[in-house]
Amino acid sequence: MIRPVFWKNNSLVLIDQNALPQKEQQVICSNYRQAIAAIKDLTVRGAPAIGVAAAFAAALGAQELAGLPPEKFSKKFDRLCDEIARSRPTARNLFWALERMKTKLADLQRKGVKNPVTGLVAEAKLICAEDIEINKRIGQVGCSLIDDGDSVLTHCNAGALATAGYGTALGVIYAARAAGKKISVFVDETRPVLQGARLTAWELKKEKIPATLITDNMAGFLMQQRRIDKVIVGADRIAANGDTANKIGTYSLAVLAAAHRIPFYVAAPLSTFDFTMKTGAEIPIEERAPVEVTGFRGVPVAPGGMKAYNPAFDVTPASLITAIITEKGVISRPDTRRLGRPYKRGKTNETFSF
Repeated sequence: MIRPVFWKNNSLVLIDQNALPQKEQQVICSNYRQAIAAIKDLTVRGAPAIGVAAAFAAALGAQELAGLPPEKFSKKFDRLCDEIARSRPTARNLFWALERMKTKLADLQRKGVKNPVTGLVAEAKLICAEDIEINKRIGQVGCSLIDDGDSVLTHCNAGALATAGYGTALGVIYAARAAGKKISVFVDETRPVLQGARLTAWELKKEKIPATLITDNMAGFLMQQRRIDKVIVGADRIAANGDTANKIGTYSLAVLAAAHRIPFYVAAPLSTFDFTMKTGAEIPIEERAPVEVTGFRGVPVAPGGMKAYNPAFDVTPASLITAIITEKGVISRPDTRRLGRPYKRGKTNETFSF
């Protein structure tokens, strides 16, 4: 199994996703500032993976605070968590993981633990391990929605590389394959950073799942040709009414899928839900550097001085989503009523109403 983020020798180890698919190499972060840099520059990316990396970044920061008195430790830990939180604004899992680490520190201090570093490292490891199990459950839940012989379209990368392992949207595909279903995948290249072409294609090739790479603007034509049976994507944040933020271009696919009456599924863990936001209009959308649009890896593709707009995400209205696949079940036709009351953030075995 691909492990893009894990803890080893008191350091955070990441697969360098900027180097893929040409090179398979690791980046080692020995302090939390290096981890922040890795989150910002997309060395690690994908909402669940960012959340896990953020938890480990907080653990790295905690190691630097060892020996401080409880009150001073807590204040400095809060400040470094705030610094980590500013690394990327859209992915809900980042903030969820940091909230969980803060809660763990408060619990340890309430119990009188003099050195909470060990407990915080253990909590980050637990978040990482839980993410893999959650992804596997998402795959098992979503497997029933995939039929033998289906051709599935996916956008960006919501596979093992976007998580602690296994994946969300691709996890559903992996589970369907494991169940003996013969499926094939169309992979959107996902401009401008090409996460589909570089990462999803790499994963599917490793897993020996039949896949075909297409440019983003080919999807509608393939739907018109009836060559796509299902669309499955991941999510970076889901509002209380089911509106979903995901990689830019997702909304266009949802509109196309609705026009062609093709099921459009979102696969995401419960940690991606943000019940503080009533609708997707409240979700902060990260804007990245224009150079990602005007060039690729230092090679210009537009005239010098050309202006470019580069939002990293868009928001798909819940009305265009057939169902959201979670580790607790499938939420069909998501809306505020079906999503139910907010679940208590933290442990994955707490109830969630559909």
